[in-house]
Amino acid sequence: MLKKIHHVGVVVRDLDEGLKFWRDTLGLHLTKSETIEEQGVKAALLKVGDSEIELLEPLNPDNGVGKFLARRGGGLHHVCFETDDIDRELESARAKNIQLIDQKARHGLAGMICFLHPKATRGVLVEYAQPIEE
Repeated sequence: MLKKIHHVGVVVRDLDEGLKFWRDTLGLHLTKSETIEEQGVKAALLKVGDSEIELLEPLNPDNGVGKFLARRGGGLHHVCFETDDIDRELESARAKNIQLIDQKARHGLAGMICFLHPKATRGVLVEYAQPIEE
């Protein structure tokens, strides 16, 4: 079951510059930041109420986030829904013939994640995340 909006993903040209606005100007609390080589991004999660903002800086211009930045500039990239069972959500999407980007869950900054293809979601990139208890 989808529980809430976990985060909204925002692409930035430079993570440090992005943090100057979201953290320093707006006062959002930085909860996690890391480089995720297999996804080709430097990412940061900032807490806002019960949800978060995820900043994404591409590591190279040829990956998905890099191409997004080149085509559209920085800005809103995706919406992520939290679930308590990501495998069940993937199976449910598959059963409904929703086009998937990820055929199985993978590790991401928000825990175990997967993406639905924007062609199947009316142009919005949708992510599911099952947080991992630390």
